[in-house]
Amino acid sequence: MADNDSVLAAAAAWKGEPLALATVVSTWGSAPRPRGSHMLVHADGRFEGSVSGGCVEADILDTAARVIAGDPFVVKTYGVADDSAWQVGLPCGGEISVMVQPVSAAGFDPELFDRIAEARDAGQSLTVTTDLSTGHADLRPLETGEVFVNRYDPPRRLLIVGAVQIAQSLAALARTLGIDVVVIDPRGRFLTEERFPGVTLDDRWPDEAVAAWKPGRATAVVTLSHDIKIDDPALIAALGTDAAYVGALGSRRSHAARRERLAASGVDTDQLDRIDGPVGIDIGAVGPAEIALSIAAAMVGAFHDRR
Repeated sequence: MADNDSVLAAAAAWKGEPLALATVVSTWGSAPRPRGSHMLVHADGRFEGSVSGGCVEADILDTAARVIAGDPFVVKTYGVADDSAWQVGLPCGGEISVMVQPVSAAGFDPELFDRIAEARDAGQSLTVTTDLSTGHADLRPLETGEVFVNRYDPPRRLLIVGAVQIAQSLAALARTLGIDVVVIDPRGRFLTEERFPGVTLDDRWPDEAVAAWKPGRATAVVTLSHDIKIDDPALIAALGTDAAYVGALGSRRSHAARRERLAASGVDTDQLDRIDGPVGIDIGAVGPAEIALSIAAAMVGAFHDRR
């Protein structure tokens, strides 16, 4: 739900005002937005989020206005626009179903936004189930009937170990992808706000820092310092977690030596095989920015279980 953060922020800012929530409940083919994507609509016409990237938003705004005015919740299906380029539809060739429900106790209770935000802040997932016969959403699972189940995972996070030049490019790129960034380095001269604006800086020793951030399936850990005193402890700490992606900068030769060192420290072969080393997708990267791009692509692939 990284791209739904603006929806959560709007829900907090507009709390208590007349609202409707549009949600992608199913997709087929080349759908422009994934299942679970939200668009929050205010009675005055303001909105945050997207359910199609612009293809059907105008129709959703009209539908949401009617729901806010008292019409029942509705599930609408959109496919290819075939008669006119201006007809409501999906020119990409996909198909989506979008549920529009009131933000109310009878629909999507406004308190659910608070519960989702609290869970994300705590690094936990939260599941909301909506009864598709009534439009009522609840934290309790429904035993019968047709339902839509939406799981809200904690925000994605990237722990970068080593405040080097590649880390600067990678931190900036990750932020554009909606990923929270923490740069870890005990060397104060490297770890400065001037070099890493807008990200969290952690000057603890990497093994301590990585353990403290408690990496899970929404976290990636990448070591870039080229200093075994910094990188190796961080890797050992990361491999003891459920981190979705663990990558280490270095050549094939240096990675082979790294595996030997970590094995001697007690890391088993299965854990060693989790390390993406040399880090990133092989795109023939030259220079810090291209190396950062290759790392970001590998990380996103891991988040989507595409490695």
